[in-house]
Amino acid sequence: MDSIALNDGTTIPQLGFGVFKVDPAHTERIVSEALEVGYRHIDTAAIYGNEEGVGRAIAASGIPRGELYITTKLWNDRQGDAPAALRESLDKLGLDRVDLYLIHWPAPANDRYVEAWRSLVELQAAGLTTSIGVANFLVPHLERLLSESDVVPAVDQIELHPAHQQPETVVFAREHGIHIESWGPLGQAKYPLLENPVITAAAQAHGKSPAQVVIRWHLQSGFIVFPKTNHRERMVENFDVFDFALTDAEQAAITALEAEGGGRVGSHPDTVN
Repeated sequence: MDSIALNDGTTIPQLGFGVFKVDPAHTERIVSEALEVGYRHIDTAAIYGNEEGVGRAIAASGIPRGELYITTKLWNDRQGDAPAALRESLDKLGLDRVDLYLIHWPAPANDRYVEAWRSLVELQAAGLTTSIGVANFLVPHLERLLSESDVVPAVDQIELHPAHQQPETVVFAREHGIHIESWGPLGQAKYPLLENPVITAAAQAHGKSPAQVVIRWHLQSGFIVFPKTNHRERMVENFDVFDFALTDAEQAAITALEAEGGGRVGSHPDTVN
């Protein structure tokens, strides 16, 4: 498992397991299976409603806390109440701290994300989260945050897949030492990414699946990525991506897929409140 050094001096596993839209009734089982497969980085959020299941899986795993990396997120209607929101998440997770706490969306119409960020800085200082960052922040949101705080987010978790790579945000983030995390890394099956000839040709060349090729593209692009699945065999497949490397030509060809269109499959950050 490769790790990435963040701007606060900590490290994060580059490949993780996401639980977006994982049924709370099945979360404990699914996360337990992911941990058995070898994942050590779990990404959840308060709004997912499954933090309790993640916590039960962690407790049952017997894995030392120091070997796990747990992320959760502050929902939009709690941006003025981040300390209480994080403590609720910690109670549900059964933890005394998380490794990474994110502002889930900028929710610009509410105009509270700077206030929320200042609270996250205080929560980090209090030891309730090791690192802090944001999600779904575009350049204007990042610019404002950086102009009103001396603390730079460790990460920006954004929708990112071959048809929607957000190069402007990626470039800005990297210029300021912010690492990019990809959500929806396989396009959430909302367009035929895994049937694209560029992807299938690379898969055939390396004896891998199309999904493994796309995950590998994220890793070689320097992104932190956490594909989601409810199926153990797919967990194993998604984790088995460290024994091959895409060529420069294959990497470039996948990057060029954005020009074919497809674009965003999730909500635009300026519309979520």
